[in-house]
Amino acid sequence: MTITFVVNQVRKEVAGYTTTALAYEAHKRGHTVYYAGVGDLVYMANGKIGAHCRKVPDREFRSLNTFLEAVVAEEKALKSSKNWDVLWLRNDPAADMENRPWAQDTGVLFGQLASQQGVLVLNNPAGLIKASNKMYLQYFPESVRPLSVITRNIADVEAFYRDQNHQIILKPLKGSGGKNVFLVDKKGNKNLKQIVEAICRDGFAIAQEYLPAAKKGDTRLFLMDGEPIIKNGKVAAIQRVQKAGEIRSNIHQGAKAKRASMNKEMQVIVDTVGPLLREDGMFLVGLDIVGDKLMEINVFSPGGLIHASEFHGVDFMDEIITAVEKKVADIAQNT
Repeated sequence: MTITFVVNQVRKEVAGYTTTALAYEAHKRGHTVYYAGVGDLVYMANGKIGAHCRKVPDREFRSLNTFLEAVVAEEKALKSSKNWDVLWLRNDPAADMENRPWAQDTGVLFGQLASQQGVLVLNNPAGLIKASNKMYLQYFPESVRPLSVITRNIADVEAFYRDQNHQIILKPLKGSGGKNVFLVDKKGNKNLKQIVEAICRDGFAIAQEYLPAAKKGDTRLFLMDGEPIIKNGKVAAIQRVQKAGEIRSNIHQGAKAKRASMNKEMQVIVDTVGPLLREDGMFLVGLDIVGDKLMEINVFSPGGLIHASEFHGVDFMDEIITAVEKKVADIAQNT
């Protein structure tokens, strides 16, 4: 099959990214693999979607580092979607909010047209539009998500703060990577208004109940078509433990990744949210779980699968690419 990965900017990709490992696995299996940045996408005169792509060279590589180096070194060439089996949207719109706002929705907009033209687009672009910010969490039952208020009104936040015994989490409705996430307690209430104003410069603020279990970090659990990714009895999950004095569990914010496994609380969450994720075409997602609550659903470019593979001693990329191959085969059989 031919698979094109869309990322924010190819030259800014990192060997440790999940996208790199997925592309590498597809290449090792003999598939034709392309990389394109969102700025490389094209609507062509013949009505097809295309992109100025970098093709993975037809040779073997010793590591993810040498693989990615070879990709970046390739010259771009315009390719048409008529030759693609899969268009995989792995760009993070939130990463382009400040410096490249035009790029935020580019992937899903082009992806929608590609999907109409018979290309398998992952994740489903219509579902990605629905899930493009943290409001998506509110589609799921209250039993599995923290109590929240989403607003631009400081009075709403202040009332929620009082109701929550003067301890809440504040964060932007649209964003990722732990940016602008704050814990406001009795010590920090003097800054409450300034924090809300700062967050609301870019949109809406989420005021969320504070979960004491968050002190132990969170668990990122990976789902494929609404089910946990399992290989050899091992579940694709990592525990992320924040560094001292930090409330964010993002690895690039200093958190440490550790081995994690499924428990009953996580299974309840999966059983609750899995069907809608599958219905929305969310092929690969990462659930961020604290205790028995689902904090966030990462639908664009969930990372950490390399860590999960290393901790459990299995290659979860193998399971994922196998599933993609099956989807392509099923489409071919039904057309």
